[in-house]
Amino acid sequence: MGNCLSDVKGGKQAVGGVGHRMDPAAAGGAGGGPNDAVDLFYTTKGLHALYTPIELSLSASKLRDRDIVSKDLKLKDQDFLGEGSCVLSEMVTKRKRSLTLDLHNRNDHGLKNLGKLTVLAEETVTSRTAVEMTLRCTNLENKDLFSKSDPFLRISRIVETGGSVPICKTEVVDNNLNTIWRPVCLTMQQFVNKDNPLVIECFDFNNSGNHVLIGKLQKTVADLEILHKSRVGANFTSPPSGFRGNEKVLKGQLFVEGYAEKQLYSFLDYISNGFELSFMVAVDFTASNGDPRSPDSLHYIDPSGRLNAYQRAIMEVGDVIQFYDSDKHFPAWGFGARAYSGTVSHCFNLAGSPGAVEVEGVAGIMSAYASALQNFTLSGPTLFGHVVNKAAEIAVESLKYNQRKYFVLLIITDGVITDMLETKDALVRASDLPLSVLIVGVGNADFTQMEILDADNGHRLESSTGRVATRDIVQFVPMQEVHSGQISVVQALLEELPGQFLTYMRCRDIRPHNISAPQTSAPGPSYVV
Repeated sequence: MGNCLSDVKGGKQAVGGVGHRMDPAAAGGAGGGPNDAVDLFYTTKGLHALYTPIELSLSASKLRDRDIVSKDLKLKDQDFLGEGSCVLSEMVTKRKRSLTLDLHNRNDHGLKNLGKLTVLAEETVTSRTAVEMTLRCTNLENKDLFSKSDPFLRISRIVETGGSVPICKTEVVDNNLNTIWRPVCLTMQQFVNKDNPLVIECFDFNNSGNHVLIGKLQKTVADLEILHKSRVGANFTSPPSGFRGNEKVLKGQLFVEGYAEKQLYSFLDYISNGFELSFMVAVDFTASNGDPRSPDSLHYIDPSGRLNAYQRAIMEVGDVIQFYDSDKHFPAWGFGARAYSGTVSHCFNLAGSPGAVEVEGVAGIMSAYASALQNFTLSGPTLFGHVVNKAAEIAVESLKYNQRKYFVLLIITDGVITDMLETKDALVRASDLPLSVLIVGVGNADFTQMEILDADNGHRLESSTGRVATRDIVQFVPMQEVHSGQISVVQALLEELPGQFLTYMRCRDIRPHNISAPQTSAPGPSYVV
């Protein structure tokens, strides 16, 4: 029953686990009573965090009646009824989010029908209400000695215990004491209700992570709505100094420039209404990977069938993304290699033919990759700009006739890129497009540059011309760190993808139902490789 469940608790509720058994990891192996069905479901089929929390409802028809009623179900004591398998994406991509499976014997797959099992996926959303606000600050106190502060806002919700939980953070704006930030969106799940107090803090950003508090204030969402209507500002205060000191009211003020309540659509709303994730992959063929014929090479194809780091990344990510792409034909490129009769190419088709951009399925990517190792000589340098631009070209072309495709480019690399400026320029341009870039770092190289591209520190990428990216579209994960921990490459890479997808759709007011006609104006600059 599945390769990729998103919500462990929700899934266990569906198969009878919650309330009957504690999480062994959380309880040191102790529990309130075993449930073999849950254990089998979660330990043998694999578990990937995937996008949106869901619960599974199970219903069965035409099953042979065996009178099995047990809260603490032990499979070894029960008669086998039949089995069926699917991945979660097969359900959520259906318009009604349901899938009916034929049950069969373990050894006689499909030969004897033992009944049917209907699986229904329901999203656990308590409210779709959200508030979008544009926030502006004036006369902020300068915390830098030789320049102006680099302010950002952090919004936290006060909880019943008296503490606070961060729920939102703006981007960082450099050298500016009179700042306006991009709109922020708070969901009902985040702020609970309009009368719940929120703490809004303004910090001066520091690369060390030791951000300096400029000032803070406390308001409810209802208060912020009033500020917007009245067009007045609220003063920041500074923490009290000394044992009996009072909070100091600062000159800096917060204004609510824009305020709107809206209904939000979820990732599953789009996927179940025909939107797709179109998968693309680009593989690093530079010489720093080592001679593919050597067992020490990152590109070594082990005769025993053991996958190298590149193959693992392709398989782990592709096995999830492929089910969100209806035709399962994927563009696949290599970069940094020399054809035996040509020059170094920084974006060549893995399939070999100049016209064969796409391959069929994840198996097609794996086959084309292995074949390319025989037909190309590893070279260099490591350039990302060409493949990012190529992916952007495809996204631009798709927008002319289809707004239901969102593209996901997986780049697998072992080294430091040498076209940092060009790559930043390409990514900033691509931030206007339905495109996300997932980067997997393999090997032991210094991946500091990749962290810069990821922009998780609050600074959005800036191009060589000073243009700031519309949104963050990059997620970087070093495979070595992932495999040494408890999280999979898929979980780490896809953590931000739903948010990037939704940000693009919401910014363009693209809704899952009754989608508008294709765009007539260009969505961004032209892309030429």
